[in-house]
Amino acid sequence: MEIEKRKDRWKNFYDLKSDTKTLVLIDYFHGERPWPYPENIEKRIDFSAELYKKQTEFCEWLDDDRIPALNPYTGTEIFACAFGCGRVCPGDNMPFALHAVKNSAEAAALKEPDIYGLHLGELFEIARRLRQRCGNGAPLHLPDIQSPLDVAALIWEKTDFYAAMISEPEAVRELVAKTERVLIRFLDAWFKEFGTEYIAHYPDYFMDGGVTLSEDEIGAISPAFFYEFCLPSLNKLSARYGGIGVHCCANSEHQWENFKKIENLRLINLVQPPKTIRRAYEFFKDHTSMMNSWCGEGEPSPEWAGNFPENARVILTCGAGSKDEAISLCAKLREIEDLRK
Repeated sequence: MEIEKRKDRWKNFYDLKSDTKTLVLIDYFHGERPWPYPENIEKRIDFSAELYKKQTEFCEWLDDDRIPALNPYTGTEIFACAFGCGRVCPGDNMPFALHAVKNSAEAAALKEPDIYGLHLGELFEIARRLRQRCGNGAPLHLPDIQSPLDVAALIWEKTDFYAAMISEPEAVRELVAKTERVLIRFLDAWFKEFGTEYIAHYPDYFMDGGVTLSEDEIGAISPAFFYEFCLPSLNKLSARYGGIGVHCCANSEHQWENFKKIENLRLINLVQPPKTIRRAYEFFKDHTSMMNSWCGEGEPSPEWAGNFPENARVILTCGAGSKDEAISLCAKLREIEDLRK
């Protein structure tokens, strides 16, 4: 029942007409997460199952809005590698993809991969095994979904890819269309098998329907190129799944007007310096919910309430190193929530 109440709060939060305009998340984490390398699948499953168990226990004493979920976590490389990119596992960091093609001719020759084949099929298997261990009703995190443009930029050697936006735009659109079709086949199958209630890959926000993804290449392109190569796919995905949540860790202020053109943008997560984030809270306050990287300076305090416009819908976050600290920080964030009512 407690989890269902938390889900209801999230659903109300996304309704811009509701009174729920502040949520609270405490990042209380124990254990070293194994790198998402192929040889670590068993360790990853053990780790994710144990974390889900702990998160469920935390709900008994931590009054935040987290929904416990099973996490088949990945790197950014998964869809690019399905298209034939090499995967590098450096040993001390996240895996990444090496480009598979160097020019438009090679990009045109790429075949669209089977979603149950190498790389993507591995994700279905991990998710199934986690569900078998922890219960079929357990929500899942969505894997690391990069946007169609971002996947295309991983597949195609990047300097030539950017140049092709000017010299061979149709070739770029063709590759983006391929990655979009594969994403749709994957997401259709994933949601059919595992349901449409889930936690985003990053950050940890709950979604009931819709799709979530990362959109980072836009930091390096113009607003006109966003409109041409990126926005159509985002709107198509949003329309198909009933909304969209977007994470962007790039310097993207020049794209904010374009973000407002994304249909049914349910949440945006921006990772920027505090001054930029302050402007973002004002810019998006009447448009969408926000879970940005900065909420305030130092320890949470009543002064934090002044960082957000009255109409802004925000998720307050803090990291804790112990149970006592988690409880204390959660109480402080709830005080800020009360001041914003």
